[in-house]
Amino acid sequence: MRNADQALEAFVARAAGQGGVLAETGLPTRRVEAWRYTPLRSIADTAWRKATPLSSETATTLLGRLALPETGARMVYGNGQLLGSLSALPEVVRQASENVSPLTGLFSATLNTGLGEKGLDIRVPAGTDAGLLTLVSLSDGQDISTHLQHRIVLEDGASLTLYDVSTGEGQYIANPRFDIVVGKGATLRHVKAQRESLTGTHLAIVSVDVAEKGEYDSFTLNHGGRLARHEAVVTLGAPHAMAHVNGVQIVDGQRLNDLTSMIHHAAPDGSSRQTVKTVLSDAGQGVFQGKILVDRIAQKTDGYQMNQALLLSEKAQINSKPELEIYADDVKCSHGATVGALDDEQLFYLRSRGIPEVAARDILVRAFLIDALDLVADEALRDLLLRSIMS
Repeated sequence: MRNADQALEAFVARAAGQGGVLAETGLPTRRVEAWRYTPLRSIADTAWRKATPLSSETATTLLGRLALPETGARMVYGNGQLLGSLSALPEVVRQASENVSPLTGLFSATLNTGLGEKGLDIRVPAGTDAGLLTLVSLSDGQDISTHLQHRIVLEDGASLTLYDVSTGEGQYIANPRFDIVVGKGATLRHVKAQRESLTGTHLAIVSVDVAEKGEYDSFTLNHGGRLARHEAVVTLGAPHAMAHVNGVQIVDGQRLNDLTSMIHHAAPDGSSRQTVKTVLSDAGQGVFQGKILVDRIAQKTDGYQMNQALLLSEKAQINSKPELEIYADDVKCSHGATVGALDDEQLFYLRSRGIPEVAARDILVRAFLIDALDLVADEALRDLLLRSIMS
């Protein structure tokens, strides 16, 4: 058995007493196409252990570093456990787990299944607007891992805005999984801010099933972690279903951030939109893998996908792989990718008007990102993300 497999098996056995969960496959290597650009060497040599409870003092310190909404309900998890004194759900939600089928067959989901810890388990009743719910995941420790399992069901005509924030201190793995069902005519707005520690690893996976005229509107900010991957698998399973899977990645130092998606059009008249922008400096590495799959039955599909990267250093690197797989013959689908540097003429123009170089570069970076950030419908959350990016 390879060293990576041995470390992983020790990780599984020590964390949950379930050795053998990934014994056959081990860690995905570059030979696995979905992980070709995101090697997991950084976690292969550590026998990660189950996290100990997070103290209220540490939780308060970590929360103090975050810009969080002042309104709405809030659920706070520390080292994989609910911090009840800091948490309160919207009164309208109910328990939801019995109607959600977890995603299987993908590494991050399999790892979470083997070591899972109970997270959100909610249902928004039909026709109900549950407002804003802030979900905070905090991690603190050395060589620890957390694997929160969140299940969210929106019944027909329901709506919810979820602000999903993660941060921490130390060397850890945060491996959350979201299993989401969006009912007929329902809307889930999922805004995520990933701000893990610079020695932390974030391996998140989101599975979404969208019903007729339902909408999953998501935005992900990747702005932390030594290694961070956000993976979204969205199925538009009924006519006129809609998905937005947008995002921004800010990568510096020697960090690697990965945004991977698969949007499956499994019914006619569906639409999907994806705009992802990445800014890279120093020796940072960015990955975008986006696939639109259109079944033969999914006529009149309208799918759009664009990835743009801005390189601020000669050592920075972006790997972009937009992909279309279409079996229907009456569709409107497009994808594209662009990579470039700051415009020297624009930089000179700003500097010639007395703006220092650092400030001028920040202005141009902000201008590059603003189109993507404008896709966040909630103005207050959009402002929080912008403040986070420019801080």
